[in-house]
Amino acid sequence: MNKNNYALIMAGGVGSRFWPVSRTEYPKQFIDFFGIGKTLIQSTYDRFLKICPPENIFIVTNEIYTDIIKTQLPNIQDNQILAEPIMRNTAPCIAYGSMKISELNPDAVIVVAPSDHTIADLDSFVSAIEESLEAAAQNDCLITLGIKPSRPDTGYGYIQYVDNTLTSDPRIHKVKLFTEKPNLELAKSFIQSGDFLWNAGIFIWSAKAINNAFHKHLPEMHEIFQSGLPLYNTLKESAFISDAYQQCTNISIDFGIMEKANNVYVLPADFGWSDLGTWASIYDMAEKDYVGNAVIPTEKVMMFDSSNCMVNVPKDKLVILQGLHDYIVVESNNILLVCPRSEEQSVKQIVADIKSKHGAKFI
Repeated sequence: MNKNNYALIMAGGVGSRFWPVSRTEYPKQFIDFFGIGKTLIQSTYDRFLKICPPENIFIVTNEIYTDIIKTQLPNIQDNQILAEPIMRNTAPCIAYGSMKISELNPDAVIVVAPSDHTIADLDSFVSAIEESLEAAAQNDCLITLGIKPSRPDTGYGYIQYVDNTLTSDPRIHKVKLFTEKPNLELAKSFIQSGDFLWNAGIFIWSAKAINNAFHKHLPEMHEIFQSGLPLYNTLKESAFISDAYQQCTNISIDFGIMEKANNVYVLPADFGWSDLGTWASIYDMAEKDYVGNAVIPTEKVMMFDSSNCMVNVPKDKLVILQGLHDYIVVESNNILLVCPRSEEQSVKQIVADIKSKHGAKFI
């Protein structure tokens, strides 16, 4: 295993789309949605153990989640948890992580990935990441993984690529365009063109390449985090980061760097990826019975004359459902959500309205 391989796992999201199971104080990355005995972040961590030495895996998260991470990932050391004092989107957390890692190892190559995605084909995933890490070590480039689309989905961003490829790896193409979530007609045209991929939000680059990109495209942010180089991996790091984040703008890595840099490449991949953005995506990934019901857990749920339902309830609760078809049934902390699967978007708006009236702690 290459000692220069590093992983930066982003685990700071609040997961409000999976209310009531996922809440601000305990968001979706820390939940076992599929009843497999592992939470999403535990599964993500285990995947990267096949790619990086354990001491090279870092978790960047909101400081309110550090205790949860220590509980769920007991082998992670304090120095491997990057605690953000406030939420500032993905660019600051990647700048922080890249600087911290480059101070440890200037020759580091880094994969940056969310903590709450699922991967069905682990071998293909590991192969794609290792291929990208090798290319990033040899070239001054920023690589992202693009998922071959199976349908014209309006919930994903898209990446358009051209025939130009890296000399060292003809499978890795130069990116032409990033497009945010399109309408259905535009998504259909993307699929028909054959040169668009879903944006998985997984990035691979050398520490030198990403730090140079911050210097060029987000110079103020680069200067903020570079000023802390003598303090990273010391007892003074936390105090420095608390001050640094107050100075950072709220901006994504996609908008701040990836859409501006001219050395961005994409590796088309297909490894059963899902970003688990909705209950519908949980339903799609979950095991189902012969009439299409996805029930988690199954021990005390009894269903009669019901089909194509997504059911997620506490394991010790007896639940009896009859006459439901194409419904979402979710309970957590004595809050019950029941709605047609086709109306999930409406529920998201209701949850947003509740949050605005009663505050984040309610959600």
